[in-house]
Amino acid sequence: MSRATGRLTVLHLSDVHAMSSGLLYDTVDGFARLRAVGAYLRDAGITPEAVVVTGDLVQRGNADAYPALREAFDELAEIAGVPVLTALGNHDEPDAARVLRGHEHTHYRVHIVDELRFIILDSSRGELGVDQRAWLRDVLRTPHGLGTVVAVHHAPLGSPLPTLAKAGLRDAEDFLDAMAGSDVRAVLAGHFHHPLSATLRGIPVFVGPSLAYHQVMDAGPNRVSGHDLAMFSLVHLLPGGVAVTNIGLDSPAPIFSSVIST
Repeated sequence: MSRATGRLTVLHLSDVHAMSSGLLYDTVDGFARLRAVGAYLRDAGITPEAVVVTGDLVQRGNADAYPALREAFDELAEIAGVPVLTALGNHDEPDAARVLRGHEHTHYRVHIVDELRFIILDSSRGELGVDQRAWLRDVLRTPHGLGTVVAVHHAPLGSPLPTLAKAGLRDAEDFLDAMAGSDVRAVLAGHFHHPLSATLRGIPVFVGPSLAYHQVMDAGPNRVSGHDLAMFSLVHLLPGGVAVTNIGLDSPAPIFSSVIST
């Protein structure tokens, strides 16, 4: 585990958009990209405490993809040696998604990994709702170990892209109220298909990039534009804060390569 280095590491994936057959936009194979993430973990020697996937696990209308997705997440968990924790997004189908591990009875839940607590939320309807927020507030009344990481698909703020400026969590203020004064160290989200970092009421919020495609920031005031770039994040929980590194799955030709002694 990465705690031996003095930091806790969470592998953050988002927006896989897996298909039951064929390729997304005739280009993207979500299952192949999950396998590529597993290969990256092996090759780079990354040892996370957990893998968190923040929603849009399948492309809308592809409920038949969930059984294969469960197998793909199981393979990734075996490679990583840690659990793969998944949240639902607006493309996901809650009933069909119950085949996934951890979703059999409820789509929001707590998962404990040693001294780190993960709270997985369900914003598949674009909001959490009164019951889920009350449950969250109740869980957070009791702190846990080294703190809590909250995973949700919709971030509690909008994107700087004009077309996605109102695409954040609809009950964001109530969500932030529920976390006030708690041991939450970070909120991990997705949905925008581009990375975004913010601090809201003292809580770090990290929107992860998409494993399916990247949303460019210069598409124009009335347009979204997805580009074929698969990315994910490494979230490092440090003794005094949080650091995030965004990683692309593409492999450009190196302009130099050196061996660094440690």
